[in-house]
Amino acid sequence: MAINAIPVDQRVIDIDSRRFASIEKAIVELITNCDDSYGRLERAGLPVGGRIAVQYERHRRGALLTVADEAEGMAFDQACRILSYGGAHSALAQGLEGGRGYFGRGLKQAIFGLGCGWIETIHAGRLSRIELFRGEDGGYLYDDGGHDREVTAGDRERLGIAADGTRVAIVVESPQASISQFGALVQSLSNNFYLRDLLARRQVGVAHLKDGVEIERSGPVRFEEPPSVVLLGPELKGQFQHERQTHSFTLTLKRALDAELTPRGDERTNGLVVVSGTAVLDCQLFDYENQVGTEYLFGTVRCPALVEKLAQGVAVISDERAGLNPKEPFVAAFYRAVSKMIAPCVMAEQEKLRHLERATTSGRTAHLIQHLLQRMNLAAIHDFGIVHPAAVGAAEGRDGTTGSTDAAEDRAALRFSTPFYYRRPNHPFHVRLLVDPQQLGADAVLSIEATTSEGLSLAPLPKELPVRALGDDPCIEWTATGAASGDRGEIVVRVGGYLAWCEIVVAEQAAHQAHRGHQACVHAVGHRVTRDHGEAMFTGYEFRYLGREQDRAVYSAAERKIIINTAAPTVQLYVDGRGNFRDSARLLLAELFLDVIADELARHRIRRGGHEGDVEAFLAAKREIVCRYGSDIHLSLMGG
Repeated sequence: MAINAIPVDQRVIDIDSRRFASIEKAIVELITNCDDSYGRLERAGLPVGGRIAVQYERHRRGALLTVADEAEGMAFDQACRILSYGGAHSALAQGLEGGRGYFGRGLKQAIFGLGCGWIETIHAGRLSRIELFRGEDGGYLYDDGGHDREVTAGDRERLGIAADGTRVAIVVESPQASISQFGALVQSLSNNFYLRDLLARRQVGVAHLKDGVEIERSGPVRFEEPPSVVLLGPELKGQFQHERQTHSFTLTLKRALDAELTPRGDERTNGLVVVSGTAVLDCQLFDYENQVGTEYLFGTVRCPALVEKLAQGVAVISDERAGLNPKEPFVAAFYRAVSKMIAPCVMAEQEKLRHLERATTSGRTAHLIQHLLQRMNLAAIHDFGIVHPAAVGAAEGRDGTTGSTDAAEDRAALRFSTPFYYRRPNHPFHVRLLVDPQQLGADAVLSIEATTSEGLSLAPLPKELPVRALGDDPCIEWTATGAASGDRGEIVVRVGGYLAWCEIVVAEQAAHQAHRGHQACVHAVGHRVTRDHGEAMFTGYEFRYLGREQDRAVYSAAERKIIINTAAPTVQLYVDGRGNFRDSARLLLAELFLDVIADELARHRIRRGGHEGDVEAFLAAKREIVCRYGSDIHLSLMGG
């Protein structure tokens, strides 16, 4: 046995291998190594098959993966030599244009980042096997067996290599590694931008094994380009100058039609894939990276000079292979040229956004906004006593005369018999909602939401109830029982722009006598009681183009909606090219809703107080409302 240490400072391997604690990254590295080997044969004028076989055997806490080619293979001395560590031993450092990868470190990082493994390679009828593993003291070691041997037919059958070629196997035992599902692994490889160009010219297949037996196989792994239109190209020629030399590149820029693009990561589908020779160096949008209007742009830029400069030692990309290095003057000149070519297309996309008529939110954000507006409608009715003009109109008789306040109450579309049920423990009581089907319409459906403590029971409790199901008795009645003092709950019923709300509190000191609630008192007392019903002040929201001179958000009294201006620059920052408002910008929505809601509530408050037009009174009222509801509004939209 010939066991040796990897010839480099062990701390360097520690740092590097942590970057490769990913099955996907390791497989990508090994596949690109196979492609490089095929590329060298092609440049020598030799025919190649181009097959790259990946096998994946998944276990509960680990996995075994192998990647094999039928390319050059390696002689024993060469196989040992590749274990020398660092960029000086990479193909790029030796001036080979087709070289790429992790600068002579990728194979070792892939193995040590995931656990341990071995290399088996056949060249000129000889088989070499080298094992890589950690020693008892944590050192990074390899065992080359001391020599190679003649390959046998059994070796070829086991490895699946008919002539020359190499297979690398990795045992995934690192607790930091995520053990991917087979389907997810295939999908991640097909979308990985480092492989996108390679997959078009090689035959990459992935087999799923269980206990060494193949149970599933993918078809040829390919990147499925989304439906799109070509904006520039294909292969539009461009050039840039550096140190009085002219360098050429070609550019293809497309815009996706329907598909959502992935904006970041190795599986990024948005952006320009930077290809040089056979090396993929980056995926980005240059000066327009992360800018509004680029969300649906993608394509390829090919520049042979990049890898040529890299082979000469120019810092075209970082040692971490984190993409192009724009601080390098050569790369900076390339940046400017590509950015200038794509600028008109990006500007056109941004111009569309400036006149975007409508925008939408995700279902989750829409749900949060709906809940927020519901709570603020309750606040408007109960905390501020705001009755929307449409509700006041209900007090008018059919002949246009004004009826009594009691008549207005009787004709409320929705109304609980009392807004506040204060009852004793362990004494069942009824909660009653009065409904006017004529105002709601026979096809209306009541939406019912109840929030109760653990000890408070309500029955029955449907979430939705068609108005027509109420029949001749237009009311809903719940039986409520509180187990202990302190139990409490709320019931909110909504339909269209109407809502009703009641609060339930269970307390020992509640009255012993049953009573009928304030409904019975309306006729006896003869004065207006506190409303527990009303029309929603804020029936919804909408993203709408209002022009650049308008505010970011306004309240439309006629529609009872909060309108968010898609022309406002701060709003546009978070609306993508297809009119979708990003979930990550809910904080902005919270600010906009708070500002508009506080404005409207403050106006109503000073009007009722006889201070309409008093700026100081308005600002004071708004400050008080912001302090009172600000944190609730922000928490509502942040999912809190």
